[in-house]
Amino acid sequence: MDVRQLEYFLAIVDRGGFNRAASALYVSQPSLSQAVRALERDLGAELFHRIGRRAVLTDAGRALIEPAREAVRSLETARASVAAVHELREGRLDVASMPSQAVEPLTTLVSAFSHRYPGVSVAINAAFTSRDVIDMVRTGAVELGLLASAGPVSDKEVVSHALGRQRFVLVVPADGPFADRTAVECRELAGQRLIVGQPGTGMRAYLDALREQGVEFTVAAETEHRVSLMPLVLAGVGLAVVTDSWRDVARRLGARVLDIEPESTLDIALVSRRGSLSPAAAAFVAAATSTSTSTTTTDS
Repeated sequence: MDVRQLEYFLAIVDRGGFNRAASALYVSQPSLSQAVRALERDLGAELFHRIGRRAVLTDAGRALIEPAREAVRSLETARASVAAVHELREGRLDVASMPSQAVEPLTTLVSAFSHRYPGVSVAINAAFTSRDVIDMVRTGAVELGLLASAGPVSDKEVVSHALGRQRFVLVVPADGPFADRTAVECRELAGQRLIVGQPGTGMRAYLDALREQGVEFTVAAETEHRVSLMPLVLAGVGLAVVTDSWRDVARRLGARVLDIEPESTLDIALVSRRGSLSPAAAAFVAAATSTSTSTTTTDS
C-alpha cells in the first residue's frame, strides 16, 4: 500500500466514479483501476462494487475513507513542513466555511493571509451547518473550518479558536417596511414574509425560536443557496434575517439593514483538527486569532 493508491481511492469517492477521478488525476482509467485493485489485494477486501460504469462503496470502502484522508493529510503536512524552509512560497490550504461566514470574516482573513503568503492557494469548501464544518475538519477533508454557533464550540472533536460574535440583523428592500428605522423589535417580525435558511443553520434556529415564542410569520422562501438571499430581498419576495457579516454587501446592493432588538448573537470560531497542522494552516490560525476585525464583533 502507498499513499498514491489512497489518493486514487479518495478521488473516486469524491468524484463519484472512476471516469471522473481519472480525468481529475490526469491518469488513464486502466491505470487507476489497476492501482485500486492492487490496494484491494493489499487490504484483502473489495472497496467498490462495480455495477456497469458505477462504483458503489462496500462496507470496507466506507471504513477506509477516514483513515485514508488522515494518511493523505499527514503526508501533505510532512511535505509542507519540508517546504516551510522556503517560507511558504507555495502550497495549498483547504478551508471549509458556512455561507455567511464566507462573506465575513473569511474574506478579511484570506485577504490578510494571501498578502503575506501570496504563493499559497486557499481552497474554500462549502459547508451549510456547523456540524458539516466540524465533520470536514475531523475527517481530514479540510484542515480548517469557519463556523457560527449558538455557543462556544466543544474542543472534544476539534480545536476551536474563538474569533468573536456576529449579531442578527434584518435586511429589507429600499422601499420595504420599517422606513426611516435603524432597528426593529423581534416581535415586529410577526406578520412579515421572510426568506429563511434550511434547518441546521443559525438563522433558521433563531427564527424557529421566535416562532416558539409566538411570533408568527410567513415563510416566503427557504433557500440553501445563501447567494440568492440578496436578489430575493431586492426582488420583494420577502425580508431576510441574517448575521451582520452581510451588512456591507447588502447596503452596497441598495438594501437597508436594521438591527434586531433585543440583540442576539452567534459565536464565530475557526476550528482545526487535533494534532499537528501544516505550516500554512498554522500560519492562517495565528493570523486569524491575532487579527481584530469589526465584522466579527457586535460593534458593527
